[in-house]
Amino acid sequence: MQKSSSNPQQNASADKTREQVMAEREAKKQAKLAKKQKSITPATTIITEVEQTTITQKLTTTTTTTTKEQSQLPLRSTNVADPKTASQSSSQNSTDSFNPTAPASEKTREQIKAEREAKKAAKQAAKSAKSNNVDAAAKQLNNLQVATKNESAPAAAATATGASAAADHEKKKPALTKAERRAIQEAQRAAKAQGQAKKTTATPGAVKSAAGNSVKATPNVPATTHKEHKHDKDDKEESPAKSPSKGGTVKADRECKVKLFNHLVSADKDASLFINDPNVHPSMARLGVQYAQRTIVGSNARCIAFLHALRQVVQDFETPAKKEFGRSLDVAVKHHVDHLNKCRPLAVSVYNAYKQFKNQLTQLPTDTPETELKELLGHFIDTYIENQIGKAAQAISSSMQEKITDGDVLLTFACSSLIQFICEEAKRRKVTFRVIVVDSRPFCEGQEMLRRLHACGIPCTYVLINAISYVMPEATKVMLGAHALLANGYVMARTGTAQVALVANSHNVPVLVCCETHKFSERFQTDAIVYNELCDPNLLVMDEKCSLNNWQSKSRLTPLNLSYDITPPELVSAVVTEVAILPCTSVPVILRIKPDIGY
Repeated sequence: MQKSSSNPQQNASADKTREQVMAEREAKKQAKLAKKQKSITPATTIITEVEQTTITQKLTTTTTTTTKEQSQLPLRSTNVADPKTASQSSSQNSTDSFNPTAPASEKTREQIKAEREAKKAAKQAAKSAKSNNVDAAAKQLNNLQVATKNESAPAAAATATGASAAADHEKKKPALTKAERRAIQEAQRAAKAQGQAKKTTATPGAVKSAAGNSVKATPNVPATTHKEHKHDKDDKEESPAKSPSKGGTVKADRECKVKLFNHLVSADKDASLFINDPNVHPSMARLGVQYAQRTIVGSNARCIAFLHALRQVVQDFETPAKKEFGRSLDVAVKHHVDHLNKCRPLAVSVYNAYKQFKNQLTQLPTDTPETELKELLGHFIDTYIENQIGKAAQAISSSMQEKITDGDVLLTFACSSLIQFICEEAKRRKVTFRVIVVDSRPFCEGQEMLRRLHACGIPCTYVLINAISYVMPEATKVMLGAHALLANGYVMARTGTAQVALVANSHNVPVLVCCETHKFSERFQTDAIVYNELCDPNLLVMDEKCSLNNWQSKSRLTPLNLSYDITPPELVSAVVTEVAILPCTSVPVILRIKPDIGY
């Protein structure tokens, strides 16, 4: 290299400036250091495809540099981190200072050959760059080594400039391409499917397919094929069955449901839910069993039982050390409410009572002894039962007494404690009337209503819901109970209430819904599909001769047992509350003024 650069040095010695002379000396020193290092460890040349593209960029763009730029080139090359690359770049810059770049017309034969070879390499690099991964390119850039002694000056200069350009190109290159991200996602999905298949007792075929997917979807694959997309769809379809959180019991329960109602929940009667939780108070555990087994039914009955159990929880609660009574009690009550919700979805009346109790906890004074705070909460529970349920029923009954006259035939559906209270009050007033009790399977709650009214000496008629069109012409008024009154005016009640209201509307019989304001809900609902409660479908089977017997073995038969239905406000004449007799559309008004009037 020194011999090749000696002739131009002699010819241009007169024209050299002081800066060029200093640059040459520095280049010579760097060349000597490079020779010593080369004698110790022989170097090999590895020119990557990324370098080849940068070589073509440097060789094809020939520009004339000024004297100052030429003098600064060797000084810039000394800032390279690797000592081998630093020595290489300094020797290359020294040759560049002796041989400045000439115009395109004065190119040597070696430069023209180098340009052609670089162009060919650039084309190949452009083709293979699409299929290469970022990690592979980074590894190749890290494995760059110093060129040999016999390498020509233009090639050495091109490799030095190519290394710096390759580093700039790597910085400008985006982190991941679209194909690489897709390949990584496929690999993660396949790994997840494999992990799930190991946890569950999957079939050997399913495990093999998951393993095949993981092998096919490696990150180095540039693009996914049609077969891999097909496997991805199969994985998505099989993921619910392979998920470890959903066992065989959940799958069996789903098979018992209609697809349209798969999102609904039913009462959980698993014994481990009631006996394996030491944090649940015995009164709440007992109440959860009664909810699940339907021993306690009806909105008012469920609400009163919940408040009585809640009083026991408050009385037996002990505040932890260095904790506040109100906050710690709120956490404990929330745990018990979640337990009841698992046993059976909470009624609207229970949820509203719990919300009022939480509001009362936030208003407790902090400087009062714990015993007094418990007395305040017990007094609140007693007041809530008395005002929201007891006095509300009396107010509704007094409003309805004005509507019941001698000779009336009242038609009611299923069993409602509020309707029973109204009929008993009318009997005490010695009004002559009779009641038609309409009932439906599977619970036949109307039989309990019939027993209570008959015990009071009220004449009754009992029919099933399929005979309602025959007895509706005899009725003068239809009185219905409600599970909840929704904010859009729709009435949520036991399944069959909407049918009774529809038949009454067709016969021009007024429909009066009796509902306390503590059953008003802020939820909007226009059908019984979005929110409902599923009951045991086996209750629909009457006996061994029933056509629904052994329905699990019949693939095309799926019984559905819903708890509630939705009655539109067009079928309801009025809603009787403790505030007043109102239309269904006045529910938002009651919800807005309810805290102000003290209900």
